[in-house]
Amino acid sequence: MTQNDERRLYNDLTWLWPIISPPEEYADEAEFYSERIIRRTGHGTLLHLGCGGGHLDLWLKGRFTLTGVDMSEEMLALARRLNPEATYISGDMRTVRLGRTFDAVIAHDAINYMLTPEDLRAVFETAYLHLRPGGIFLTLVERRSERFLQNRTDCSAHTAGDIGLIFIQNEYDPDPSDSTYEVTLLYLIHRDGELEIVTDRHVCGIFPLSLWLDLLKEAGFSVSVEEYMEDGERYPVPVCIK
Repeated sequence: MTQNDERRLYNDLTWLWPIISPPEEYADEAEFYSERIIRRTGHGTLLHLGCGGGHLDLWLKGRFTLTGVDMSEEMLALARRLNPEATYISGDMRTVRLGRTFDAVIAHDAINYMLTPEDLRAVFETAYLHLRPGGIFLTLVERRSERFLQNRTDCSAHTAGDIGLIFIQNEYDPDPSDSTYEVTLLYLIHRDGELEIVTDRHVCGIFPLSLWLDLLKEAGFSVSVEEYMEDGERYPVPVCIK
């Protein structure tokens, strides 16, 4: 990782994740994925690549036999507490090989951390290898180069017990000619009458939608594209069949 890629949210700041992005906010997205998976494969087995703290899994585990993979041990600890019914495994979505296949695979927002086309291709190969014939892979294109909003900044306020949190997220691409952009996170933490200001920087990947689709087809998938809408924004969701 580069100097600008701290990813503290996935290690020493993991305790903030349930405050910033509580599990109840994932119900609609889980319903979107579930409908498409059940329509294709029924209530079978599901592999979640880049499962993070398991917030999306909270809404999926009652419908599927769930296995999650993530690189962050701190996030996996959150996921195991929240979803003891699921199986969680430490691994890199680009290289993990579990030696079994699933009815469905999803890769949610953790795929944003794929920085090169080779990284993206590796995730798609992982998904393909872990699917049974006729299985379905779903992923979300949260940011794409043709629609990138330079210097986008979002701010939200949160509370949890005696903790108050102002969360600010800024997205900036210092070099639009390459395949990465920077995300700067600022946490204003109010606790016991004191204010702590914490910064965190992440480097994420950004590619044209056409590249996503080309790489998925190269991996062997038949691909169509649907859209997921959240907070007035439309996000492409490649629906991929093995």
